[in-house]
Amino acid sequence: MSRLSRLLLTLLVAAGLAVAPAAQAQDPDDDSTLTVDHYLDWEEVSGPRISPNGSQIVYSRSHVNTEEDSWSSEIWIMDADGSKNRFLVNGSSPRWSPDGERIAFVKEGESKGAQIFVKWIGEDGGPTQVTRVEESPRNLQWGPDGERISFLMHVPDVKDWAVDIPSPPEGGEWTGSPRVVNRIHYRADGSGWTDEGWTHLFTVPATGGTPRQLTSGDWHVGARFDNLPSSGGYDWTPDGSHIVFDGYGWEEGVPDRNYRASHIYAIDVESKRIRRLTDETGTWSSPEVGPEGQQVAFTGHAETDLTYKAPALWSMPLDGTAEKQKLSGDLDRGIQDLTWRPDGGGLYFTVPNEGAQNVWYAAASGSGPQPVTEGDHMVELTTHASNGMAAGVRSTSQRPGDLVRFQLPSFDGFERLTAVNEDVLRGVRLGAVEEMWYESTDGTRVQGWVVKPPSFDPNRDQGYPMVLFIHGGPHAMYDVGFSWLFQNLAANGFVVLYTNPRGSTGYGTEFAAAISQDYPSVDHEDLMTGVDSLMDRGYVDPNRQFVTGCSGGGVLSSWAIGHTDRFEAAAVLCPVTNWISMAGTTDIPYFTYNFFEEPFWENPSAWLDHSSLMYADDVETPTLLATGNKDLRTPMPQTEEFYQALKQNGVNTVLLRFNEEYHGIWSQPSNFMRAQRYIIEWFENKGQIEGLTVEDGGSPDASE
Repeated sequence: MSRLSRLLLTLLVAAGLAVAPAAQAQDPDDDSTLTVDHYLDWEEVSGPRISPNGSQIVYSRSHVNTEEDSWSSEIWIMDADGSKNRFLVNGSSPRWSPDGERIAFVKEGESKGAQIFVKWIGEDGGPTQVTRVEESPRNLQWGPDGERISFLMHVPDVKDWAVDIPSPPEGGEWTGSPRVVNRIHYRADGSGWTDEGWTHLFTVPATGGTPRQLTSGDWHVGARFDNLPSSGGYDWTPDGSHIVFDGYGWEEGVPDRNYRASHIYAIDVESKRIRRLTDETGTWSSPEVGPEGQQVAFTGHAETDLTYKAPALWSMPLDGTAEKQKLSGDLDRGIQDLTWRPDGGGLYFTVPNEGAQNVWYAAASGSGPQPVTEGDHMVELTTHASNGMAAGVRSTSQRPGDLVRFQLPSFDGFERLTAVNEDVLRGVRLGAVEEMWYESTDGTRVQGWVVKPPSFDPNRDQGYPMVLFIHGGPHAMYDVGFSWLFQNLAANGFVVLYTNPRGSTGYGTEFAAAISQDYPSVDHEDLMTGVDSLMDRGYVDPNRQFVTGCSGGGVLSSWAIGHTDRFEAAAVLCPVTNWISMAGTTDIPYFTYNFFEEPFWENPSAWLDHSSLMYADDVETPTLLATGNKDLRTPMPQTEEFYQALKQNGVNTVLLRFNEEYHGIWSQPSNFMRAQRYIIEWFENKGQIEGLTVEDGGSPDASE
């Protein structure tokens, strides 16, 4: 698991390493356990890229910037065997030039904002700024000739509505004109109000100059979910004549009304002529052109009413002379990190499955996919050289993410190349993580994990307090990667239970789609049977059970306390509690409407039946509510409505409005530490915070 401030999972988890020895007793104040102080020294690695000749690797390395309360990114370089690991330049997203003599990357530049830079490797002097654009370039790639760099960028298209009114008197200051809104999607979590305009494809000379816009018009390059900004998937043909990209093009309708439809296109770089490669309506994305330039591979599925369907792997001739061919066979799992084998015989990719992620291979002949690596870990495949060397980031429950290299196709193990958090975790005892499977309703098998305190003793007289931590999404997957958050809870004496109930990915389409048009439902049943299964083990105190979760986890934690009184306290984070008001205030309206068969103005019953707010009179659990004050995904009114309802019913309730936070409450390092301490203290005190929490007896009787 890596640090998340994106999409709907919204659990900030991080990377590091060390296997903890067993201990004799748990002491939350012991310096040898993980504390929030350790977080200030935490680091992360991401995006390794192997040089074309396989001799060097560049990667991004991030650390907590305590002065600016943010994360800062640097680019580091090492020899391919992990030696000579050293700082190169400030920035992120490094990409090797085809000749291996330069890297392109992104960092703050002149005149403002993010810009593209190029640095010669092994040469003195700083990097050269090659763009001076007003919008932020993203997803940069080198052209095959090494003379051009491509990127995606927002192109403003502001349509204002001006009216004539008298001018203010000299020296007068009148209120500014209103913001004119005429689109369904006009804001996005993480950025706020979105500027009107479109995402398009550009190239710029690698030595600097004026960017050349390749695509244009009122449509977006880049497959989008509910029209949210996208990094966009695209790839050059080896001869540099075309770029293949995903998006929702000029022929497909009104982009503002697109929920998750996308196609694969090819553009002639010189003439700018575009042709569509896919013909079936669906979600098609992440194109990768084969090494000979004849085939293009991509992922996706045909149009469906299900709220989730696992994307398959496909290929088709770039010239459109044949239909697309499915390469992933019956593999009913998500597919990502595509990379062609150097000879074009097939593709490597990663597959999330039952809480782990491994590398697979599918032959271009369509003979079916096969696993390449195996194990209980999370492995990313981000780079693959012509000599078969591959690199990525690998994490386990006891070892945070570090760079690894491995050989393809003759995989013989991982070689760890970094140890960025070894100094932080040296001498720190981590909690053991145990996998568990249990049977839920309808005989459904559900997977989960238990994190135990570092000094766990199953035979001690007093049982341990337990926290059920529910993931977001809801179509997401808890995994076996390292979780700073869970380890810190365990270090404070809690047993942590986290599970993948129905609705989770990594178990096939049927499992994930079990909550389509019925959310929450069986996912709640899976969570409660998971708690029951853990309680049967006998080491959890039945009087100290707690529940929490953010986003989709906020949905289910707020739902749980309205359907059971088993929890002594709850921390409901960034929830949805009223689906009707959610539809009109969130930045993902189509996602919300897609969970119901009919709009609420035609039939509000299902919308109300699945809203936690409607069960507020059944809540007795002391409840901490917390949401970012800038949240546009599950906006603050969702929390405030639930807060007021609980207050009216006399429930012991406290609301935390986290400053400078969009969705989630922990993108700022200081807020991450605050969130941990608020949750821990709320549970330690069973929701009784001296001088702060009271039970006010509910709303006054209107007859008095």
